[in-house]
Amino acid sequence: MPHPYVLLSAAVSLDGHLDDTGPERLLLSGPEDFDRVDEVRAASDAILIGAGTLRADDPRLLIRSARRRAARVAAGLPEFPLKVLVTGSGELDPAARFWRTGGRKAVYTTRRGAPRAQEALRGRIDDTHGVDVVPVGPELDWRAVLEHLHAVYGVRRLMVEGGGSVHTQLLRQGLADELQLAVAPLLVGDPGAPRLFGPGAYPPGRLRLKETRPVGDMVLARYRPVAPGAGPLASAADRHWLALACDLARECPPSTTAFSVGAVVVAEDGTELARGHSREGGDPVVHAEEAALAKIDPADPRLPSATVYSSLEPCARRASRPAPCARLILDAGVRRVVTAWREPDTFVPGADGSGVLAAGGAEVVPPTAYPELTERAKAPNRHLLGGPA
Repeated sequence: MPHPYVLLSAAVSLDGHLDDTGPERLLLSGPEDFDRVDEVRAASDAILIGAGTLRADDPRLLIRSARRRAARVAAGLPEFPLKVLVTGSGELDPAARFWRTGGRKAVYTTRRGAPRAQEALRGRIDDTHGVDVVPVGPELDWRAVLEHLHAVYGVRRLMVEGGGSVHTQLLRQGLADELQLAVAPLLVGDPGAPRLFGPGAYPPGRLRLKETRPVGDMVLARYRPVAPGAGPLASAADRHWLALACDLARECPPSTTAFSVGAVVVAEDGTELARGHSREGGDPVVHAEEAALAKIDPADPRLPSATVYSSLEPCARRASRPAPCARLILDAGVRRVVTAWREPDTFVPGADGSGVLAAGGAEVVPPTAYPELTERAKAPNRHLLGGPA
């Protein structure tokens, strides 16, 4: 099921700490970074924190700029984003500022924690905008939280402001789409101080750096976990590249006799090797995977560990070329393919490109892994499917 774009946001010291161990909160951000965070909040549909952050900081999670609040209202949005709290136990402080400021709020918890949360909040807060308590199962299920936020509250962009445990879980489970780190020019040096990411089995490889820029005396670094392959970051990476393939399908010249398809070839370290789309370059019969692979040196040592992302299952049979795309992929040495849409019987009844790939030793991630992208892949082909264009 679809879920929001998840942006992890944090300010850290040069040695990776979120705070020190003193009684007062360590202020890492300066005025320029506070304003930047305010801008990110204003562009978000919801802001999420964990119960530990609520207890430690009691943040209000407001948009401070009156201009930004007015712009949201003018765009038909609530003045403030939905405020989201996640707690396994359901133990809450009803006197926290979190409940008394901003707009609507939602608490995600376990079935065991829901009665505690409801009892803690009952009749003790200003319920003008409402607080929903949502149990998501016997244990906290992050995917269920994200899917509920998307389906029920219409959240398309979620900003996560902590704490370290929440950031760690989302990143390790492959549910983070972007990481924004504001690095402060100071050192904490206390081994007992909280860190941004906790210990655990992190996947190998590197995140993709998208931007760096100064913000006052701090440096903002934006990363995307887009290195493909197995591991906790795989789903976020796959979703990113597969969405790009679906967008490339929109660039295809229209046709009544062939599908519009986009494809991207990505190295194991997250480097884009090539992209292509159907009928690219004026060739009326070239396929997307074929166009992309043709741009890569066949001797490139990165091909065996690369991934092909295609908006449509690679073809198993075709009349216009000697080799179908499934065979071209195997011959190139690629052994991992991610698709958004299974090829229908419109032109080639019984086509099974995934079967050809699997028989050739390739791992095929089917459309059921990312069902939210199937409609995106179909969109440029509506005229071939009997639906509205």
